[in-house]
Amino acid sequence: MAKTIRVNTWQEFKELALEKKPKSVVYVIAQSIPARNHTGLKLIFPVVGAQYIFADSAKGDKLRRTGIPVRTGKKGNRFLTDEDVKSFLRAELNIKDLQIFSYWTA
Repeated sequence: MAKTIRVNTWQEFKELALEKKPKSVVYVIAQSIPARNHTGLKLIFPVVGAQYIFADSAKGDKLRRTGIPVRTGKKGNRFLTDEDVKSFLRAELNIKDLQIFSYWTA
């Protein structure tokens, strides 16, 4: 059975990903407070024997740890976009042939 390892900082998650070179990263955009906002983010990468998880949340107009922008819709709801998350991961991880999946489409 694979271990689940929670990672506390973006830098540590990034360093582990660059070291272990996963084939894929899965992200989950989740509701946060207030419930209509979708500004919680979990990043997960699986490798043989383990899966690494990192969580981030909004502070102002960006996520606290990664700095990914938080958007605001016409009705004032705040959210993250798939495009912003994927662009961030591609730029920061720069792992050849890395596949990036949303939990909802994986």
